[in-house]
Parts: sequence; C-alpha cells; structure tokens
Amino acid sequence: MSGDDDLTGKRALVTGGSSGIGLATARALRARGVTVAISGRDGEALSRAAEELGALAVQGDVAVEADAERMVAALEEAA
Repeated sequence: MSGDDDLTGKRALVTGGSSGIGLATARALRARGVTVAISGRDGEALSRAAEELGALAVQGDVAVEADAERMVAALEEAA
C-alpha cells in the first residue's frame, strides 16, 4: 500500500453498509485504515456485517433525522 492509499485516522459513516455496494465500500475503506461505522435498518444483517468488518454498527434509518444524528454521534465517539 502506498502512502496515498493509507487513510489511517480518518472516519467514515457508510449508510446501507450491511449489504451490496455499502458493504463493499465499507470493506474497501477498512482495508485502507479508515475507522468505519455502518448503518442500516436490519439489525441482524448489520451485526453480521459489522463483525465481519470490525466496524461499528449503528442501526437506524437515514430518512429519520434523529437516527442520522445518532449515527454521526456514534462515529465521533468511537474515533
């Protein structure tokens, strides 16, 4: 990994991170050293993905403002 690929110390919140493109994005970010929180509505799928990734899981719906604020706060606290 070159110096440009190392994102250690950076944080990312990936919505829809328990499957599909969101999961692939979270996986790629973790591989580059990013602290990742993933969010999704399906708690069971979210827990499985978070365990696989070594990421923080925050269940919620980004369409609900309070949930979105909680997701960001959880990522800020984890870093």
